[in-house]
Amino acid sequence: MPAGGVAPVYEDETMKTRLLGKTGYEVSEIGLGCWQLGGDFGPVGDETAEAILDAANDAGVTFWDTADVYGGGLSESRIGAHAKGTGVHVATKLGRGSGLFPDNYSKDGIRASLQGSAERLGVATLDLAQLHCVPRPVLEDGAIFGWMDELKAEGLVRHWGASVETIEEGLICLEQPGCATLQIIFNLFRQDAARQLLPKAAEKNVGIIVRLPLASGLLSGKFDKTTRFDASDHRNYNADGEAFSVGETFSGLRFERGLDLVTALRGLAPEAMPMAQFALRWILDHPQVSTIIAGVSKPEQLADNVAASEHKSLFPALMGQLAEWYEKEVKPEIRGGV
Repeated sequence: MPAGGVAPVYEDETMKTRLLGKTGYEVSEIGLGCWQLGGDFGPVGDETAEAILDAANDAGVTFWDTADVYGGGLSESRIGAHAKGTGVHVATKLGRGSGLFPDNYSKDGIRASLQGSAERLGVATLDLAQLHCVPRPVLEDGAIFGWMDELKAEGLVRHWGASVETIEEGLICLEQPGCATLQIIFNLFRQDAARQLLPKAAEKNVGIIVRLPLASGLLSGKFDKTTRFDASDHRNYNADGEAFSVGETFSGLRFERGLDLVTALRGLAPEAMPMAQFALRWILDHPQVSTIIAGVSKPEQLADNVAASEHKSLFPALMGQLAEWYEKEVKPEIRGGV
């Protein structure tokens, strides 16, 4: 990332792209989050999964993000079996599987995990492997970073990064010279990274990957108090953090409170801009962001996400108003820390 702390934006007829930090990859600024392909947002059949990946190829979406634990490897296997468009980079994650998490990390264990991912994805070398929300004490110990450097030297991964749950964990990772990317929760309901983390990442030339941009769908504006989620959907079984960090579901908000906040946001959104596109545009207006991994459960949803890239930037006065609104109305409601 060049001096000035922004990811360069390139344009063609299909999709704007940005540089992914020190990886050197030029990736679509709207990427594809593939958690849904593992069935963790409710059942997704093979035909639907294939249609989603076809739609991503057709739209010029060139950054696909998955993990070894999404559907027990199902997401990776579906991606591995599917044809990729020109320039597609697939990122995966490791470290939440039962063999490693929470306190059994070793270089050999990580190697085995990455080899399993490479096999499912059908590659010899992984484009990008990210530590997947590993516990803070493991990050503070630091040995895991050295192992990732060594596995990169072995040729198992081209680049490595980290996906974190909190600002503090992200700052630890940014101090590691080998860390090429940082994946964070960043959306209208979780704005804290804008103050310190994004500028620091730009300074270190670390690409920023934004996950949960729509706060598990809350910011799509399509839910109401009658909405119910399948038993296999984390928005059901992890609504209060029963299975993993509560911040990973609805950005740590209680669902009912999130609905009220979405209603308030409608009054701030530019006229005729759909809620989801408004939420994604807000993220894109932070130039340190390299790509947004927005997940979809239906192929037609992908076109709605991509359209956010085509909107003009939000006015600075509105950005300031949204920041004030977050501090007053949203941040006090977040559970699980930021």
